[in-house]
Amino acid sequence: MNAVLIALLVLPLLGAAATLAPLGRDPHTADRRALRLGVGVTGAVLALTVVLAAGFDHDEPGRMQAVTDTAWIPAIGVRLHLGVDGISLPLIVLTALLTLLCAVYSTKRLPSGDGIPGARAFVGLLLLLEVGMLATFAVLDLVLFFLAFEIVLIPMYFLIARWGSGRKVPAANRFILYTLLGSAVMLLGFLLIGLDAGTFDMTALARAHGSGLSHTTQVVAALAVLVGLAVKAPAWPLHSWLPDAHTAAPTVGSVLLAGVLLKMGTYGLVRVLLPIVPEGATTFAPYLGAFAAVGIVYGSLACLALARPGAKGDLKRLIAFSSVGHMGFVLLGIASLTPAGVNGALFANIAHGLITGLLFFLVGAVKDRYGTADLDTLAGATGAALYGRAPRIGALLAFAAVASLGLPGLAGFWGELLAMFGAFEPAAGLSRPAFLTYLVLAGLGTLLTAAYLLVVVKRVCMGDPEQPAPVADLPDLQRYEAVSWTPLAALTVVAGLWPALLLSLSDPAVKHLLGGG
Repeated sequence: MNAVLIALLVLPLLGAAATLAPLGRDPHTADRRALRLGVGVTGAVLALTVVLAAGFDHDEPGRMQAVTDTAWIPAIGVRLHLGVDGISLPLIVLTALLTLLCAVYSTKRLPSGDGIPGARAFVGLLLLLEVGMLATFAVLDLVLFFLAFEIVLIPMYFLIARWGSGRKVPAANRFILYTLLGSAVMLLGFLLIGLDAGTFDMTALARAHGSGLSHTTQVVAALAVLVGLAVKAPAWPLHSWLPDAHTAAPTVGSVLLAGVLLKMGTYGLVRVLLPIVPEGATTFAPYLGAFAAVGIVYGSLACLALARPGAKGDLKRLIAFSSVGHMGFVLLGIASLTPAGVNGALFANIAHGLITGLLFFLVGAVKDRYGTADLDTLAGATGAALYGRAPRIGALLAFAAVASLGLPGLAGFWGELLAMFGAFEPAAGLSRPAFLTYLVLAGLGTLLTAAYLLVVVKRVCMGDPEQPAPVADLPDLQRYEAVSWTPLAALTVVAGLWPALLLSLSDPAVKHLLGGG
């Protein structure tokens, strides 16, 4: 199984390199071959993740499996250490699935880029992005984690800056400046931990559970790691790069940014912060919980402001702000330092990737058809009337909206519930009155979330189909769209009805990490 995990990382890297080779003299032929190459490679990667999941020992999800551990830079003790457990496996499968769906979608809806020579560069960057995303969840060395964390920045920068729309270059610049600054601060924390402990091995550090590191070292390192990862999460008030990046990014860029890249920050908090510097995590948990609760309410209020008539709110920007609120629940669960809260955070990670990925696909399709994502332009006087003009797309949008607001029976419900349950009974040493306050704010956030999503459904899906529309022809769900979106809708239902599918994997691994790794 370790060979399968290595192949997961090598295959998309080879695919990215293959896009540099001649794929035909005719530009159109080269583009078609590049797009088919992207689908073939990402499909093979997903098949390997299925093999990895099938071979995973589900009786011991807290144990690292498919392990490769060999010296890489002996001078500073950096090792090529790979492995998966019940925490990382679902994220690896989610990453492979979303990348394949984006590759399939791009075969028919390749974003246009000013001055870009066809699809080869786009596919190459998409595959390089997949390498970085998968590696982030598979590596078990702090230096390798930092490198994988950085690999994703350049491909995403160009996906936004070259294949985006609107103010794409300023948005891409802001994205990379924020994330590079956060990564630099995070690296300082990693170096402090590794040099003080004498190793960068994440499993050895987790087993030590802070022993060998002084209280001061733990607090300083935890602050650096927390700030660096909070930028990527993104946590309020370090979120301001996100709405611009989502608004400017092409559809597939927004799907991967929301579905995977945001999860890299919260995954790092669970994998690094909680088990390696537990005293530092306990010191800053109340502050993380406070920022999470404020982020939940702030994100919902921002969405309400964008959704109201006359606000000229952009639908992509609205969903981006909704991510700030949803990731607030993830951060609140982590801040509780309890198995229930952390399990809820990990479940909400996967649910958010499925649901928000579907929402960005749908909003991208609406924008392609109407030529705009401006909510006032779409809604007109009575509403965009998607139920009457494009009923399948309208139904899917309503489904994704109610899943996002946490309707019981769908994936969005369980993660937020468990995160709030963790806040109700936080870990020993944390102020219960403070976390009960955060719980109340989170509960208010759920009400506000329902309010703005129902407003969006009303304005976009309902209305008079006979009113003049911005476009005369509004095609309904196309075959390539159904292929790209159906797996996300189906998994949203499966995870909602069968939460043990994920919780049975994460719970033993979380207890293992919290108890000394």
